[in-house]
Amino acid sequence: MKMEWGGGLSTLPLGARLGLTGLCIVLLGGLAASFQHMIYHYENRDERPEFSVDDVVGAYHGLNSPSLLKEALENGHPETLPADQRSILIEWLSGSRIVEDYDSLDLEIPPAEILDEQCLQCHTRDLAESQGIPSLEYFDDIKSISFSREVEPTPVKILAASTHAHALSMSVQGMMVLLLALLTAWPTRRIGWICALMGLGLMGDIGGWWLARYSPSFVMLIMVSGAAYSVGQATLIGSILLDLWRGKKPRTD
Repeated sequence: MKMEWGGGLSTLPLGARLGLTGLCIVLLGGLAASFQHMIYHYENRDERPEFSVDDVVGAYHGLNSPSLLKEALENGHPETLPADQRSILIEWLSGSRIVEDYDSLDLEIPPAEILDEQCLQCHTRDLAESQGIPSLEYFDDIKSISFSREVEPTPVKILAASTHAHALSMSVQGMMVLLLALLTAWPTRRIGWICALMGLGLMGDIGGWWLARYSPSFVMLIMVSGAAYSVGQATLIGSILLDLWRGKKPRTD
């Protein structure tokens, strides 16, 4: 069975096409801005610079990551380190004065002195870069692996408010884009599959916010699904813009 379709959105009056074009371009800009906003919003949640998966884990599940240096010391590395010096370093890393006491002269043996004597034969910057191990040559290097990270997840009340706002606005936005896409001259089957990508992506994204509270493995669901929603909607908007200004043959499905 064949269905004839009139010429899509390109048959609309010029004013309507200009208005829809402006709205679609603004919507595309909003999708791009939302991606940048996500990076700005989450990039320091794991208490380290730059955006990473740990930022999203910290936001939705929480993060409890011990100091990498303290963990190595507690696991017996290096084996040649005297027990009393190991205790000094572990106590230093367990306290709240990591920066202040690093090379403090008030201590019997400053941590900086122990690290210089016991670790620099293997952990200079040159050796660290060539062997893929942490550098302990300067305090800037040491600081990056000295602090433990304990990040609480977003409170349930805030998550519920965010879900309320995003679920309603983003689903309505997606439906309006879909309705416009269905009025184009593009094949409805193609539009349907892109809609499936967008709709399932939004469901996985927002559903993942809540599932990730129970397991950090759902964080990847949030990231993949959010990307699917944005890509699906951007594709539909691009199809609408093309149909507005590029006349197309009548559709047959």
